[in-house]
Amino acid sequence: MKKEFAVIGLGRFGGSICRALAEQGMEVMAIDKDEDRVNEFAMIASHAVVGDTTDETVLKGLGIRNVDHVIVAIGDDIQSSILTTLILKELGVNHITVKAQNDYHEKVLRKIGADQVVHPERDMGKRIAHNIVSNNVLDYLELSDEHSIVEIVASEKLDGNSIIGLDIRAKYGINIVAIKRGSEIIVSPQANEIIHTKDLLIVIGADVDINRFERKVMG
Repeated sequence: MKKEFAVIGLGRFGGSICRALAEQGMEVMAIDKDEDRVNEFAMIASHAVVGDTTDETVLKGLGIRNVDHVIVAIGDDIQSSILTTLILKELGVNHITVKAQNDYHEKVLRKIGADQVVHPERDMGKRIAHNIVSNNVLDYLELSDEHSIVEIVASEKLDGNSIIGLDIRAKYGINIVAIKRGSEIIVSPQANEIIHTKDLLIVIGADVDINRFERKVMG
């Protein structure tokens, strides 16, 4: 069965989520107080509604409790974000993801029951900074404060070496979970897999260990 989503707040972040979900064929209810924004998504979302989500009767009237996953992407109005999240929780919404403005906002959201809190601007900043620092890093996904998944381009220094020969797990405490080689993807590569220049190594581990390996990759 298709999952039903609702996106509250159709700014840059909420709007991009709404578009992406719709492109994947999901049922999406788009909600915002701004009528112009709602009209912009009338042909994109399954339903586009003008409404103040800090009003419990509005959310009840939209049948929000029947939605599988609600994303609260309200922009700079922290009070509205918190109040909306609180009402959604009290109405029994199954899963609530909320955009946080700062760490204090996140603390409050978690205390009132948000299932997932995201910091899109901060997280994107980290990804960009990581990519700028190392030319070998193509992509970066933070799993926690200390662990990440990183996509690294294999340098000539690694060419012709096997995973076991490099002793990556023992020396660096990280794991290569996949290798992208042209159109081929090798998932859970064997220890005797040979690495070639320009292979994309998908690596998981602690940030400090990944950074040590990056320096090795850069030669």
